[in-house]
Amino acid sequence: MEQKELALLAAKALDDKRAQDIVVLKVDEMTVITDYMVIATGRSVPQVKALADNVEEEMAKAGAFPKRREGYTEGRWCVLDYGGVMVHVFHEQDREYYQLERLWADGTNVLALSFEKEEQA
Repeated sequence: MEQKELALLAAKALDDKRAQDIVVLKVDEMTVITDYMVIATGRSVPQVKALADNVEEEMAKAGAFPKRREGYTEGRWCVLDYGGVMVHVFHEQDREYYQLERLWADGTNVLALSFEKEEQA
């Protein structure tokens, strides 16, 4: 599975558990750290953990396993590092404070999410 497909799979897994404000950014031309960043918000510590768990489960079904997993215990900002895809699941206040998408979005690198269209229909 390609990195873009994995990023979109992670976004869908987040949407399935009702994450808020899901954003997928293509950052391969901005950093060597990763190719895609997936950013989402959970409304509580238990939801942040449930979102991270669901991403891990769905990605594992596709044969992708995180190289690193940080912040899960605290449930405020969980990072799942899949190499070419980094998934950031924030608690509301932490996402507002860090504003990662302001650092990494350049106006041209936000991917459209197919499930957003389904919800609007």
